Amino acid sequence: MNKSDAAPRQKATQQYFKSVQDSSWLIKFCFILLGLLIAVALLAPLLAPHDPNAQSLLSRLRPPIGFDRYKEGFLVGTDELGRDLLSRLLYGLRFTLLIAVIGSIISMIIGSVIGIISGFVGGIVDNLLMGLVDIQIAFPFTLMALLAVAVFGTDLTIFVIIIGLADWDKYARVVRGQIIAIREAPYIDAVRVTGAGPYRIIRHHMLPNIASPIIVLWTFGVSNVILLESSLSFLGLGVQPPTATLGSMTGFGRDYLASYPHIGLAPALMILVIALVFLLLGDWLRDTLDVRLKRQT
Repeated sequence: MNKSDAAPRQKATQQYFKSVQDSSWLIKFCFILLGLLIAVALLAPLLAPHDPNAQSLLSRLRPPIGFDRYKEGFLVGTDELGRDLLSRLLYGLRFTLLIAVIGSIISMIIGSVIGIISGFVGGIVDNLLMGLVDIQIAFPFTLMALLAVAVFGTDLTIFVIIIGLADWDKYARVVRGQIIAIREAPYIDAVRVTGAGPYRIIRHHMLPNIASPIIVLWTFGVSNVILLESSLSFLGLGVQPPTATLGSMTGFGRDYLASYPHIGLAPALMILVIALVFLLLGDWLRDTLDVRLKRQT
């Protein structure tokens, strides 16, 4: 990287951190909370007080500490098999974030590639790819997930790939629109005159200009994928026991909502918090980048 490339990137980084400093207390709190959630997920094996899969029928359905008569309480209680809920929440957070982040990245890559090809090439290729996007939108994803689980099973890797195929159509439409908007721009024509090929034009001159909406869409996409993973796991289509995800824990706790609500409410509350954090950060990021783009124009 030469100095001419490094200077704009350094300036953009400084502007980003300045925008974080100038943001509201709610956004700062969301950044701090997101950092804590990621740290807790990474350190789950060290922070978990018990084996998340260890069963003890003598300790089943214990309420949170302070609400029972036992001297050796569990901080968040235990589930129907006597497993420590706090340990399972920590590992569930880890797997849920892993599935959400990787699944969103898969969606972003697939959708961005299709959107770039469709917008850059145009013509019959554009029509075919947009037809594929329309099929993806029209086909019920829950049915597709059910078919995929029936054929390939519920392995974690398979489930992440299934999740990654959920939202790529959104990226494809947005990226295609951005590419169409700039492909005939004067600076792109100037680059073509110099003899640059399609790869160089896309890599060095188009991608940097469409990165902002992709990043914003990815932030919202993580929140959507978390809710999607939770929904599929709640229906029994997600990662199977004994692996814990927040969605599967909520699903298993639905039978005990009346008598032992902590089993289902604890993971459901974590899902709500994570989804809200990503939604608020995505909304802030969209507003911040939109203001910068207006200033540049």
